[in-house]
Amino acid sequence: MTVKLDFEECLRDSPWFRAAVEEAEADVAELETHLEKVLKLCSAMLEAGRHLEGTSRAFAAGLRDLAGIPRGDPLVREALEKLCSSLEQMIDSHEELQDSTQVALRRHLHTLLKEEARRLREARRERARAAEALAGALQHHAEVPRRRPLEAREAAAALGGARGVARARGLDYVLQINVVQDKNKTEILQFVLALLEAQAAFFSQGHRGATSTQQYRGQLGAQLDRLVLEGARQQRDMEQRHALLLQQDLSQETVGGATGEAGPGAPPMEGYLYKRASNAFRTWSRRWFSIQSNQLVYLKRARDPPTVVVEDLRLCTVKPCPDLERRFCFEVLSPSKSCVLQADSAGQQRAWLSAVQSSIASAFSQGPPRDPPGQPPESSRSVSGCRGGPPESPVLETVLGLEGNGSCCDCREPAPAWASVNLGITLCIECSGIHRSLGVHFSKVRSLTLDSWEPELVKLMCELGNSTLNRIYEARVEEMGVKRPPPGCSRAQREDWIRAKYVEKKFVTGLPGGPPRPRPSRPGPAPRGSPTPRSHQPPEPSEAEGPPSLHPGALLYWAAQRRRLPTMADALAHGADPGWVNSAEDNRTPLLQAVAANSLLACEFLLQNGASVNQSDSRGRGPLHHATMLGHTGLACLFLKRGADVNAVDADGKDPLTIAIDLANADIVTLLRLAKMRELEVAQGQTGDDTYLDIFRDISLMASDHPEKLTRPHHKFTTL
Repeated sequence: MTVKLDFEECLRDSPWFRAAVEEAEADVAELETHLEKVLKLCSAMLEAGRHLEGTSRAFAAGLRDLAGIPRGDPLVREALEKLCSSLEQMIDSHEELQDSTQVALRRHLHTLLKEEARRLREARRERARAAEALAGALQHHAEVPRRRPLEAREAAAALGGARGVARARGLDYVLQINVVQDKNKTEILQFVLALLEAQAAFFSQGHRGATSTQQYRGQLGAQLDRLVLEGARQQRDMEQRHALLLQQDLSQETVGGATGEAGPGAPPMEGYLYKRASNAFRTWSRRWFSIQSNQLVYLKRARDPPTVVVEDLRLCTVKPCPDLERRFCFEVLSPSKSCVLQADSAGQQRAWLSAVQSSIASAFSQGPPRDPPGQPPESSRSVSGCRGGPPESPVLETVLGLEGNGSCCDCREPAPAWASVNLGITLCIECSGIHRSLGVHFSKVRSLTLDSWEPELVKLMCELGNSTLNRIYEARVEEMGVKRPPPGCSRAQREDWIRAKYVEKKFVTGLPGGPPRPRPSRPGPAPRGSPTPRSHQPPEPSEAEGPPSLHPGALLYWAAQRRRLPTMADALAHGADPGWVNSAEDNRTPLLQAVAANSLLACEFLLQNGASVNQSDSRGRGPLHHATMLGHTGLACLFLKRGADVNAVDADGKDPLTIAIDLANADIVTLLRLAKMRELEVAQGQTGDDTYLDIFRDISLMASDHPEKLTRPHHKFTTL
């Protein structure tokens, strides 16, 4: 069946339309291949009279190949089969048949192959050039900074012009494809009819064969007349629609049928958006986004499976991003990730914000989304986890295998599938939604089954856990006579409990070794550089001693140096500032103490709880400087992944790369050079490859599982 391309779909340029164009182009290419084969075989028949029988049979075989096109028209296929049968019976006398065949060949198939194919190729080249110009204009329009309104207007004008030209050339190309697809039927059928008539007229010896085709020839002629008339009407209709669309303003974002359904499922909102990558280099890629089954997904190509960005819209919020350098950006926040997207205009930004908000509201009214194909329902997953069935991921198995983690930390619901990475606890889906509403400064929620987990985060979860955190945050529950919310309780009960536990911190006792003290709902940071009270300066007890009686910030500082994560969590629960500075020791921070102790888990814990990866000491040296000077490759890799500034210089004017070169640490030099190269590529608008990500991932795995393999000899800096 002939593929028909719609003009309105051409204007939308959706992945389904692109796939339809590829299919039509493949059909035309296949048609050209078979037509060229037929032409060559027919020429050989005309030139080699003495080989008439062999060449005639080959020609018939070629026509049968043409009839066997998978998406060919049944009428054409039947006609070609009839012709082949007649040709095989008439191979004795060929002179007049050769002349008639040559005329019919030139008039129909040669014209179709040479002239129509040439027009189609020219239209294809024009469309390709216009599409390339439009892609460049879109890229330039998207990259114009917010602070350059004049350049933005110029880019918008250029984009409008490029869009209009691209759509006009696209419409021309679609028209030409449709015309070729219609003409190939009529021209082939006219060619078949001409040869059948030539056989009947010039081959008296083939009278029996000609008589056998008489009735069919009459039917074919009548059908051909109807097809010619119908094709002429369709061509006029297409030309009229083509002309009407060309009269519209093609530079606008949506014209013609751009608001109609474009593909299977008819999603409520779909279109192209720029997506910012979640890696440290924040590259942008243009993808086709849509909202389907309470999920936000995107496609790169029509035949690719959709990539799920947000798996459950019930747990999402959406907001504009006016502070970003790029314009028309908005952010979709879920418990496990944040996705920054960019529309092409303010109108599209508003439309997407409204569509996502409406879908979130609809998701709440419809209940949980359908499970993806091939996965069991969430209820069955919870049951299998509760009953000791095989878990769905190694992360789930590892984390839930820890004592106390088999049930939700707050409501004790069995088989939790979510976690708070900065607290190190497991949560059920209902409690995870409340944790997410508290904000990331209180709790950072991830899925144990749907998100990717770095090895250091998994080990951090195993180092803490529900039992450890509840000994801190629920220490006074029994004393105060407060009832914990049971499994299956209402959302209001959960929310009151979680806010009292983590925000108001009602059930936390006093610091170790010190009297109880009131705790604010959100601790404020201690002023940097402020004098440290004598009693707040950490003493140097032996490792066997318990934590001393200290100010929360000083206790965090003390515990970070000794890699005591439970004590660090206790200090944070009592209001410790992750960026607390010890003015008596060159303004060093807990993060710098964790670096000195070469504790990957302590560094990750502090970063997850708000410590700045670029906060420096009194000599201007941040965590990356110290990790480089100490030769801690795993920590350097961690800080680079968390956005450390590779160009920061200390009081001696040295950046981390200079220090690594001086120390001849090849591993860290490689990491820093890769980071600088990637930073330069991003600044130049290049996406580059993912080699650096593979290297960072390998080093992260080695630092977590085999840290001894990253040990390198280095010079000792007495000034550290």
